[in-house]
Amino acid sequence: MAEEYHYTLYSYFRSSCSARIRIAALLKGISLDYKFIHLVKGEQHGDEYRILNPSESVPTLIVTDARSGELVTKIRQSPAILEFFEETRPDLPRLLPLPDDPVGRARVRELFDIVACDIQPVTNLRVLNFIKPLRVEAKDWQQHFMVLGFRAYEELVKQYSGRYSVGDEVSMADCALAPAIDGALRFGVDVQNDFPQTWKVWENLKVIEAFQKGRWNNQEDTPDELKGKE
Repeated sequence: MAEEYHYTLYSYFRSSCSARIRIAALLKGISLDYKFIHLVKGEQHGDEYRILNPSESVPTLIVTDARSGELVTKIRQSPAILEFFEETRPDLPRLLPLPDDPVGRARVRELFDIVACDIQPVTNLRVLNFIKPLRVEAKDWQQHFMVLGFRAYEELVKQYSGRYSVGDEVSMADCALAPAIDGALRFGVDVQNDFPQTWKVWENLKVIEAFQKGRWNNQEDTPDELKGKE
């Protein structure tokens, strides 16, 4: 099937939500052109980008017709982007089980949502910036909410996992899990000892080329001093 679309992704190297898209695109063989939004410098709050993405966040995916260059759509949330990839390119490797496996689909979405709804929103940069005046230690805050989320993830992967989060096929859940673990390790969460089944899945994921290339430490906008770091 010929490529019908051209994709431009607004991304930031430390953004776990952006990493989900980078990893998924690599797994599927989808080419992305990148534009970088430096979240720490506040570029997401600029007038031009705010018009593009009213949430003032990344990722943002711009989809244009590959032949005409005409705009097809703009998508501003990572779950919607991943579902768009699944629905528009069913010929590519799938990250969500087929519709005839509703239980498998629910399990993938359930785990994905633990990361996307319970862990990431309360540990992102805008929340950290808000709590600064409250004299709450960022590391304590991050660890508290990350541990709550990973505790739930751990209990479910005990039931669902094979090599990966749900059975032996890489899924959207894994695309969310891997960058979430990177964030947890950054803030001192002992994933290996406290959540051993989740860690086992992570060990299997991190040797896959798409997960290596999509990580925060291997991006064009990753600062030179951080490239290749763990």
